[in-house]
Amino acid sequence: MRPPGFWDAPPDAPGWQARALSPLGRLYASATARRVRRPGHRAGIPIISVGNLEAGGTGKTPTVIALLQRIAGAHVVTRGYGGSLEGPVRVDETRHRAEETGDEPLLLSAFAPVWVSRDRAAGVRAAEAAGATAVILDDAHQNPDVRKDLSIVVTEAARAFGNGRCIPAGPLREPVEAGLARADLLLTIGAPAAQATFGEGWGALLDERLPPRIMGRIMPLRTGMPWQGLRVYAFAGIGRPAKFFDTLRGLGVTLRGAVQLDDHQPLGEALLARLEREALAENAQLVTTEKDMVRLPPSWRGKVLPLPVRLEWEDSAALGPALSRIGLG
Repeated sequence: MRPPGFWDAPPDAPGWQARALSPLGRLYASATARRVRRPGHRAGIPIISVGNLEAGGTGKTPTVIALLQRIAGAHVVTRGYGGSLEGPVRVDETRHRAEETGDEPLLLSAFAPVWVSRDRAAGVRAAEAAGATAVILDDAHQNPDVRKDLSIVVTEAARAFGNGRCIPAGPLREPVEAGLARADLLLTIGAPAAQATFGEGWGALLDERLPPRIMGRIMPLRTGMPWQGLRVYAFAGIGRPAKFFDTLRGLGVTLRGAVQLDDHQPLGEALLARLEREALAENAQLVTTEKDMVRLPPSWRGKVLPLPVRLEWEDSAALGPALSRIGLG
């Protein structure tokens, strides 16, 4: 499902829907607060959490990839959202399907060993036994199963924390101040104008309560693909499909269609056949995200082009000292 529009309203004008739902949001926040107080497993290797305060996509997967490229020998432990496996099980991209592991673990498995485990502590034990030098916990900021040595909260600089209310009154899994109090670093992702907007908005509002901030930007991976002028029919089942379509426009494609799917939506034969017919009618190439690509049936992967993206650090001055502090410098 797509988030309601009022979730993106300014914090000082959240709208009547958010105000009406705020009592339920406070109950949600209380449940989260009780959960995160539980003691967790202490591992024998550094544990890095990459999470967010909001529901939906904020750039966690590119952040995990960027950290994997920096930390030799790290493994990933993830719940495997959308998959059927309980785990702990190491993801094998040649054997597993997205229906079993979830799409993000399959994508991440191209960069490092990935363990799917509903019990994060069991996943960390499995990674440690397999020789991991460190573990990156994907989407675990509100999960207390394992004690973290470094917690990174990721948010979009432009949208940031939405209207500042908790689900269902807003996009938050917990109040901003409570979530940031447990964070060692805040990564804001976006173009310079969006970074400035964050600084003038939430940055000024929270002031000294912000953890050290690092900045980055999601950029297309330079593969040599000649995107300029290519007729494209795009589809995306991610948290913010519009960002993907804007990225394609920025590459100079001729966008003949932009189909927004639900986040993690299954890509069945009927849906794909319809998308193919619509693309053919526009004499356009089907294009999708890396995350959607791993959910495609094998017979479709030769018909669709992926657009890979990566996190580029714009200001990561605080990251090096933070990694050094936990023995990964």
